[in-house]
Amino acid sequence: MPIPIKVAADSPEPMYHQIEVQLRGLIVSGQLAEGTLLPSIREMATDLNCSVITIRRVYQDLENEGLLRTRQGTGTFVAAVSVQDRQGYRTEAVKEAVQAAFETAKRVQFTREEMQQLLDETIEEWYPAAANPEKEDL
Repeated sequence: MPIPIKVAADSPEPMYHQIEVQLRGLIVSGQLAEGTLLPSIREMATDLNCSVITIRRVYQDLENEGLLRTRQGTGTFVAAVSVQDRQGYRTEAVKEAVQAAFETAKRVQFTREEMQQLLDETIEEWYPAAANPEKEDL
């Protein structure tokens, strides 16, 4: 099963980081279910046109986080992720993105009021209140 990961060679982010972030997102969002067998390191490296060392690092990092498990001779699988852990990962991912946005805002001397206005506009754009007041999901 091909894993829907896209890497950009011209990105300032290292390739391993692009892959790791996307794979973590697929696991945490539940798009890759517990027990899903991932491609071998060699297969994934070939699919993404990168080195085996890059994929090995991604798999090891995610295994250290408890998101993957490897069985010798069988392969690498998506590990069980509790609802609490899943929520923690989701919250942390969004928090990091928001903090990066605030760092950029400070760098360009955006005022608190400008940032608040931009946040309000963006929230309204992504979660329009009139569209479905019962459930405001993407």
